[in-house]
Amino acid sequence: MKKILTILSISLLIISCGQDNAASIDKVIEDGDLAAIRAKRTEVVALQQSVADQLKQLDEAIASLDSVKKLPLVTTIMAKDTLFNHYLELQGNVETKKNIVLYPEMGGILTRVYVDKGQKVSKGQLLARIDDGGLSQQLSQVEVQAQLAKTTFDRQKRLWEQKIGSEIQYLEAKTNFEAQQNAVNQIKRQLAKTTVNAPFSGVIDDVITEQGSVVSPGQNAIIRIVNLDDMYIETEVPERYIPSITKGKSVEVYFPVLGKTITTKIRQVGNYINPNNRSFMVEIGIPPNGGTIKPNLTAKVKINDYTNEKAILIPQSILSENAEGDQYTYVTSEKDAQNIAEAKRVIVETGKTQGDLIEILKGINSGDAVISEGARSVKDGQKVKILN
Repeated sequence: MKKILTILSISLLIISCGQDNAASIDKVIEDGDLAAIRAKRTEVVALQQSVADQLKQLDEAIASLDSVKKLPLVTTIMAKDTLFNHYLELQGNVETKKNIVLYPEMGGILTRVYVDKGQKVSKGQLLARIDDGGLSQQLSQVEVQAQLAKTTFDRQKRLWEQKIGSEIQYLEAKTNFEAQQNAVNQIKRQLAKTTVNAPFSGVIDDVITEQGSVVSPGQNAIIRIVNLDDMYIETEVPERYIPSITKGKSVEVYFPVLGKTITTKIRQVGNYINPNNRSFMVEIGIPPNGGTIKPNLTAKVKINDYTNEKAILIPQSILSENAEGDQYTYVTSEKDAQNIAEAKRVIVETGKTQGDLIEILKGINSGDAVISEGARSVKDGQKVKILN
């Protein structure tokens, strides 16, 4: 302290002398003596160097005594138990098992189409008809023959029961009747292939082939029918998530095109691992939505695969790594009245991440003050000034 006062006294003296010196400089310049001017300049330069040395001494003295000024400035966050839900983010497509294209089972001319695009239909409803090529007439003829065979069989049966006639006559009548009946059934099955019926209730999405066109079995698509009441999202999940991805897990689904988010659950988990990409399929149910969600729509899926009700979460940015590969950060001791505390480095064990946050499994406890801003500029055991 005595040294500082001495330096200050000298500085004041120099300032006072400097004022007198300024007056003498003006006088030397007025005299116009070059040698005197140069001598005066040399004197001023020496005085300037002396002042600079003394200012340096003053700065060093102030720095040695002002310990607060040298402390690193930091902010802290309080570690506390937090509910932590981790989500597995995937991409999927909207599917429906009731979205099919109907093809003819018999070739011929498409004589009638009974429905229009957008029309609602019921299961079993007649949608279209193909020319039967004369099968209807054949059926009428065979049915007449079948009726005659039945009458003959019934009479022969009554006679046989009365022990009239031979057994061979009875058996021939029975065989003829069964053969005619089979012929009728066969033609009916063929005729059934000339109609296109709705396999389920739904909406006609498209009439692909126009009335009057010639169609062939399995080649010419006729109608597309869709039912949007039972849609789901199908996505592939890496095999390492088998233990955590189970039926009934909560799922958050976002449709970028619609700007819409829904919450649903996993309704089915596949039992087969695809050897090409080591993944399994998951079906996620879609609740009734008024028809806004369509098949093949792209969806971003977030599946809740992990939950910790008492998790310690900190920003990933405040973690560092030492030469041994251990991750660490800094906590502070209890601060004093001047908000000064001691920084302590702690090795941590981390868990899952979500966004900018990371789960701390070991090393930090609830209630610890963790250095956030300034964490990379402090050292273990160093005093710091806490701003918050």
